[in-house]
Amino acid sequence: MDFEWDPAKARSNLIKHGISFSDVEPAFYDQHALSMRDPDTTIEERYVLIGLDALGRLVVVIYTYRDDSIRIISARRATKAEHKYYEKGI
Repeated sequence: MDFEWDPAKARSNLIKHGISFSDVEPAFYDQHALSMRDPDTTIEERYVLIGLDALGRLVVVIYTYRDDSIRIISARRATKAEHKYYEKGI
């Protein structure tokens, strides 16, 4: 899988959420990750992924597909409710 992101957005995400986009790439390989279409978007087709990142944190990643790449839009730590949702999926 190839990943891409806007460098300015990646910096602002790191400042706001303390999550680096490069750290969340492994969440896409998490065998227990949950992925679904984002029902709240109207701009483009976006998806929500809940999975473990490179540091073992449960994260929520918003992404889309651009050509043959996954474009990461935002990432943050999962809430308690999202933790439960992930655990039910396992």
